[in-house]
Amino acid sequence: MKLKPLNDRVLVKRLEVEEMTAGGIIIPDSAKEKPMKGEVVAAGEGKLDENGKRVAMTVKAGDTVLFAKYAGTEIKIDGVEHLVMREDDILAVVE
Repeated sequence: MKLKPLNDRVLVKRLEVEEMTAGGIIIPDSAKEKPMKGEVVAAGEGKLDENGKRVAMTVKAGDTVLFAKYAGTEIKIDGVEHLVMREDDILAVVE
């Protein structure tokens, strides 16, 4: 299924976190926090400003981003969890 976000929304796939600590202790699934790092799968065209002109998005598909802990709405696409969030919820682009 293809999904194209509207306006200033972004579709993000969470990146997996390591299951082991630096000391070698394996972390069980129930104790893991969801990662706040993901890859942009698709981005909308951008939001409209006061004059009705479209403001381009600063992120694009393929960018690795950091986002707020409780950002976005979780959805499943073909069995894979994704987040749909506003561009404002993205904190940084990882280079």
